[in-house]
Amino acid sequence: MASVIVQAVVILLDVIAFGLGVAAEQRRSKATVTPDAAKEYDYCVYDSDIATGYGVGALLLLAAAQVVLMTASRCFCCGRGLKPGGSRACALILFLFTWGTFLIAEACLLAGSVRNAYHTRYRGIFYGESLSCETVRKGVFAAGAAFTFFTAILGEVYYLSYSKSRDAAGGAPYGGSSIGMGPYN
Repeated sequence: MASVIVQAVVILLDVIAFGLGVAAEQRRSKATVTPDAAKEYDYCVYDSDIATGYGVGALLLLAAAQVVLMTASRCFCCGRGLKPGGSRACALILFLFTWGTFLIAEACLLAGSVRNAYHTRYRGIFYGESLSCETVRKGVFAAGAAFTFFTAILGEVYYLSYSKSRDAAGGAPYGGSSIGMGPYN
């Protein structure tokens, strides 16, 4: 039987991570080019940097949810054996897809957070070149939030399939002992 507590904790962490990812997308930094008082050079003025904190928070909560899920399922490969069949095959496929979407979500959230925290400072305009105030692209945090959502769904279904296969295997490892051992004479 799948643990309701594990499912609730994982869903809660994933939902909060998703919300922080969406909030980071809404609050990402924007910049304006501003000349100095003497009009000798231009510089970039950035607004709030709260999206970096939201992105890092989403990254950490998603990682915590993945750790809870993998600890509860013993990362699929450790622990007692699972009963062969559809549930085990489904759990294996979902395990791989869960890790794939998790890594993509983490990469998007990390890249967005790093890029949002990067601010170009004072740059003069030389030879008529325009000043570029670099910011994070629109949609980076949204992609991280979307893959967080996919990770949450796949993780829950993975845990249910894993639990079903584990419970079907019974108390002893599937098939029992494969080598009959007797006393040595």
